[in-house]
Amino acid sequence: MKILITGASGNVGSYVVKELLKLNEEVVAAGTNKEKLEKMLGDSVDIVKLDFTKPETFKNALIDIDRVFLMRPPHLGKPEDLYPFIDFIKSKDIRLISFLSLMGVEKNTIPPHHKIEKYIEESKIPYAHIRPGFFMQNLSGIHAKEIKEDNEIFVPAGRSKTSFIDVADIGLSIATVLHDSEKYKNTKHTITGPQALDYYKIAKILSEVTKRKITYRRPSFLSYWYRYVFKRKLDKKYVNVTVALYFMTRMGTAKKVTEEFEKLTGKKPRTFKEFAKSNIDSFI
Repeated sequence: MKILITGASGNVGSYVVKELLKLNEEVVAAGTNKEKLEKMLGDSVDIVKLDFTKPETFKNALIDIDRVFLMRPPHLGKPEDLYPFIDFIKSKDIRLISFLSLMGVEKNTIPPHHKIEKYIEESKIPYAHIRPGFFMQNLSGIHAKEIKEDNEIFVPAGRSKTSFIDVADIGLSIATVLHDSEKYKNTKHTITGPQALDYYKIAKILSEVTKRKITYRRPSFLSYWYRYVFKRKLDKKYVNVTVALYFMTRMGTAKKVTEEFEKLTGKKPRTFKEFAKSNIDSFI
């Protein structure tokens, strides 16, 4: 039997595919753009079209599948958007569904991940929720523009601390639970990096690595929202979700450091400095 990876062309999904192939698992990569997946992954995996808004794509995507990695596409803001796919899975003999959730989501009802977790649990499908801290790739991705162009970090996190984790480590964690599905049946794992850092410390590390003076602006929520919606032209729903997450971060929800990653994988999570050095091209 095979493992279905949703969002396979994204940051997390691509690492899950990579790690599962190392474990000699048969992988089916799913997404709305088959051509993009074929270009990325070649013939190392099977590729299928899957669109959560089109139930007619569900049946073909789940042929010979017994485990599923489920990731909510950023453009689908409502948890209900994923319910039809989860309902369809209930009729299949699925050994495990691993859902990419968020750290602290069990106490935070604002992000859609909270309701999706509950819906999966109530469906009685065996599950293994992975709840990571903030991605290190947020800084090398969405927030890299200000770092490269303005030598500043522009996020409304105040003085709060965050236990950033590398997406590669998240991918390994997900592959681990999918590979050993019986062992991790009906479990929840909060995975983080080894340290909780505020953005002043992140700016200091980036300054050391890039040999430039990087500063943390510490903008207000309104300044951040205005820049990302009107100047950078990002989707308003996406920006609203990030504002909610940064609000919760200010409440201290992102600073927890756990040993779950090491328990799952037997490895130490990557530090932010290690990440910055290996991804320096994203910051210069």
